[in-house]
Amino acid sequence: MRYVILICLNLFLIGSTLAQQQVDICVYGGTSGGVIAAYTARKAGKTVLLIEPGRHLGGMTSGGLGLTDIGNKYAITGISRDYYRRIGQHYGKFEQWIFEPHVAENLFNDYVKRGQVDVLFSHRLASVRKTKGRIQEIVLENSDKPSARRTVRARMFIDCSYEGDLMAKAGVSYFVGREDNARYNETLSGVQLMTGHQLPDGIDPYKTPGNPDSGLVWGVSPAKLESNGTGDTKVQAYNYRICLTSNPANQVPITRLAGYDSTQFELLVRLIAAQPQKRALNDYFIWSHMPNQKTDINNRNGFSTDMIGMNYEYPDGSYQKRAQIIRDHELYTKSLLYFFGHDPRVPQELRQEMLKWGYPKDEYTDNGHWSPQLYVREARRMVGAYVMTQANCQGKEVVTDGVGMAAYTMDSHNIQRIVIEKDGRKMAKNEGNVEVGGFGPYPISYWALIPKESECQNLLVPVCLSASHIAYGSIRMEPVFMVLGQSTALAAVMAIDGNTSVQQIDVPKLQQRLKADPLADGSTPEILVDNENQALTATTGSWRLENKSKAGYGPSYLVHEEQSGEKASVRFTPEVVKPGKYRLYTYFPRLAKTASELTITVFDGKTSKAVPIKPADIVVVGQTSGEWVALGEYELPKGKAASVEIAARQADGPVVADAVLFVPTF
Repeated sequence: MRYVILICLNLFLIGSTLAQQQVDICVYGGTSGGVIAAYTARKAGKTVLLIEPGRHLGGMTSGGLGLTDIGNKYAITGISRDYYRRIGQHYGKFEQWIFEPHVAENLFNDYVKRGQVDVLFSHRLASVRKTKGRIQEIVLENSDKPSARRTVRARMFIDCSYEGDLMAKAGVSYFVGREDNARYNETLSGVQLMTGHQLPDGIDPYKTPGNPDSGLVWGVSPAKLESNGTGDTKVQAYNYRICLTSNPANQVPITRLAGYDSTQFELLVRLIAAQPQKRALNDYFIWSHMPNQKTDINNRNGFSTDMIGMNYEYPDGSYQKRAQIIRDHELYTKSLLYFFGHDPRVPQELRQEMLKWGYPKDEYTDNGHWSPQLYVREARRMVGAYVMTQANCQGKEVVTDGVGMAAYTMDSHNIQRIVIEKDGRKMAKNEGNVEVGGFGPYPISYWALIPKESECQNLLVPVCLSASHIAYGSIRMEPVFMVLGQSTALAAVMAIDGNTSVQQIDVPKLQQRLKADPLADGSTPEILVDNENQALTATTGSWRLENKSKAGYGPSYLVHEEQSGEKASVRFTPEVVKPGKYRLYTYFPRLAKTASELTITVFDGKTSKAVPIKPADIVVVGQTSGEWVALGEYELPKGKAASVEIAARQADGPVVADAVLFVPTF
């Protein structure tokens, strides 16, 4: 009996030293969505803990993905839009969607500071305790010293990790891989052998060309090609979004690493030989230029930065297995850069071009000037109360409970590299790449962000949300994760205030609150008048509605193409609720040809001002459909007295009328 008492006493002492913390809302994952979720919850007056397994905030947004994937800026609302406005302020613009990694991270740190968010770095999930369908507490381990544990109790939990670890450990249903097309009546999930980012015909897959007995070269799988639409558990390729610099004063050389293996690039050598006309780095990488002589480099064509087929064990892998996969990707990517600069089998012009670049001294200064964030494009996906599918993306099924929008092309990177036979010849081919767009912004269901009520009642999942593989490929963009982070945080606040589950909140009320207070700080919302809003726009003359192009802001824009001197105009009239000073902007889509000059007339309720615009002077930067052009600052009265008119008079080319923005400055 004495020994039993001693054991119990020791267990009590051990338990008492386990650090504990109680908050209203626990956000797991310091990704872009995680930071915005935590900031939103704090602005709503709740106690919050943001947990990040690494040492940096922002996920891929601060991890090298500076060429923001947008689709249509109309879909980016609330604090997410504010983020890119603040990026713009840093670079002297209204808003900007390309940026350096450290600028992005500093801004996330600023949100945390302004929101007074408590952040726990270098801690990851060890276990979850759930009773009666609700998470009671989670146990964390120190990422560097796993034996050091602490617990966190919260009323609401938000899983903002790329991997969905909290969701999985809470016993919520999820899926890894590609659904069979038949599962959700789709055409683009499952196996897809297409032409995008593909190897040309005839690339031999064998170590000794023509000899299958010699074995396959590195990167080619012996798996057989299944029929199109067949489901599997394979995951689209990961890579690093690489930040390099061409500024010699800011360079760290790209050197040969221990473990470098040039045989990994035998297929690339054959690809280069097969296309002798391709002798620029942009033929092998998406080499996008960022501010201050830097890059965001992404995968391109048949063999590039995507490490195809080497990540299947990542989503459900242990921390140790994931760490090994991350190391393998880093070694592969750095070796690829070194290979292009130094291997004699690479044409001289390519080698010379690569040697102009190096790692930037002023980026990732605590991580060897290399991004700490692997681009985990897709891992687990929740199977929640509602599943977003291809039909949602293409507008064939439209939800009414949307709390965010997506607008990007349905986009999957390649998933495997295999051997196929064509015209009696064996060759290497990539499989899994899908890029299908042609649709406008569409709403994301609130029910896709929460588990089934029978599985968990106090968890929200805005990153590993409930979507099929191909629908997730459209939704999985960093600005959208921020939007959904804000929406789920406010939903968590409402669930706490209503003493209810996340499944029982008033979704229309959530939608209204997001619209009425988009920055979560009580400030006056900006006023958008889009051409789609017929109650606030009036047209004279002949205008064509263009809704098949991605160039506009929102679903469509208006085009006047008559060259007869016909007087045609579009008047945008805001409904001003709060009078005061507003900065005005109009949106100009990126078009091949427009009128060389036009005059926009701003009426502030008392006087008119003509603002001349030369579309040729408008520089569109990044993956964006156009730019906001400033029209000046005006004192606007309450009501509908003010207006902005875009007129086509003696135009020498098409005139576009899309949207006008009124941004309060008070």
